[in-house]
This record gives sequence, C-alpha cells and structure tokens, in this order.
Amino acid sequence: MVNRQEQRLKGLSVFLPSHNEEGNVERVVRGFLGELPRLADSYEVIVVDDGSRDRTGEIADRLAAEDPHVRVVHHQVNRGYGGAVISGIRAAREPYVLLCDGDGQFDPADVELLAARVPAFDVVVGRRARRADHLMRRFNGKAWTWLVRRLFDVRITDIDCGFKLMRRDLLDGLELRAKGAMISTELMARLVARGAKVDEVDVKHLPRLVGEQSGANLRVILRAFKELFALRGELRAESDSDRNSESVHSSGRSSD
Repeated sequence: MVNRQEQRLKGLSVFLPSHNEEGNVERVVRGFLGELPRLADSYEVIVVDDGSRDRTGEIADRLAAEDPHVRVVHHQVNRGYGGAVISGIRAAREPYVLLCDGDGQFDPADVELLAARVPAFDVVVGRRARRADHLMRRFNGKAWTWLVRRLFDVRITDIDCGFKLMRRDLLDGLELRAKGAMISTELMARLVARGAKVDEVDVKHLPRLVGEQSGANLRVILRAFKELFALRGELRAESDSDRNSESVHSSGRSSD
C-alpha cells in the first residue's frame, strides 16, 4: 500500500477542456477543489472555455472570482478539443499537470490513483475500466487504439482517455498541432519519443449527466487520419535525424 505522504505532489495544475458544459462545469470544478488540498501542496484548476455558446464561461468566471485556485482561459471561437488541450498545457504552472475532460465523466477522487504512481513514472494515464458510452463509441475507441499501438511505440490500451497526469517539464517546448481528438495520440506519441516512462491505471468512467457528447462526423474522422499519418512521418523523420546526428558525433570522436 502506498503511503499517503509519498503520494502527495509538490504542485498540481488540473485543466478542464470545456465546450458548452454549463451543466457540468461548477460540479466538476468543486469536485477537484474538494480533493486537491489533500493531494498537493499547491494546486490550481483551469477551465478552458473553448468558445462555448452557453454560460460555461460565465460560471467559470464566477468560480474564479470566489476562489483564487480557479483560473479561466477563454477562447473567443471554438478551437476544437486539441486547441483546448494545448491552451490548458500552456496555462499550467505547477510541476505536475492533469488533463481531465470537463464533461463530468471522471471522478476527481481518482487523481489519487494516478498520483500514487509518481515519481516512479513520468506520465500516468487513466484506463476506463467500464466505459459509460454507447457501443459504437466503445468500438471506435478500441479500433483507434489498436491502430495507434501499431503505428507508434505507445503501450497503453485506452489512448483517448481524457484523464492523464504528466510531469510539467516534459511538456515544455512540446510542439502539438492536432486540432481535434487526435491530440491525445499526438501528446502520448511525443512524450514517449522524449523518453517518458508511462504507466496506466484503471479509473471510473461515469455516465454523462448533462449535455451531449460531440459526435465525430466524416470530415472530423478524415482529418484525424490525415493528422495521424502526418505525425507518424514527422516522428520518423525526427528519429532518423537524431540517429544521423549521433552517427556524425561518433565518427568525430573516432577520428580524434
């Protein structure tokens, strides 16, 4: 059993990508505010209001005015899930960063399960033990993960789980480009390419109580595949460049 003192983090930034989540944002933020004091010495909850057309931003601003641990990032227009994740990463200030989808389908108490795996691991990702989604969404998720595992050296079984704990320094200078759901794949592939040690733990996945899931239309799906193979090519090119550089340095040392 992990000692609670060993689980305690020096600092934790939680960011919540949120688009039209007026029925969820207050409950989710307050859930984290109730859990984080016992898990981290310093903490913040960042709501990324991704161009919401409802009261998400207004509610988030009120919460920030009430509690200095809450901050809000506003997108004037919807940038997509990828854009919201990128903004959340850039806004985070603490040594550890947690991505949590803002739809209320993850339990803030499960942060403890991820925190228990650091510092042995640099990145700890959730694995939805029982997905509270319809059959087709679960099937698509498994098929996408199967493909990603074969294209990249990412040994996790739930690539798109929106509950990920990461060391902040590993995110510094990370160039992320995906606009939509492909951001999860890009994030993990680039962290693994940086040598991050990754672990995966089971977490609860709760039914969505309010609001609607955004379905992926054909245009979004095609864009995801385009971004997927572009990422594969880019990482291969970077790997080849690194090997060539090492070869040149080795040759230089041999001639000395």
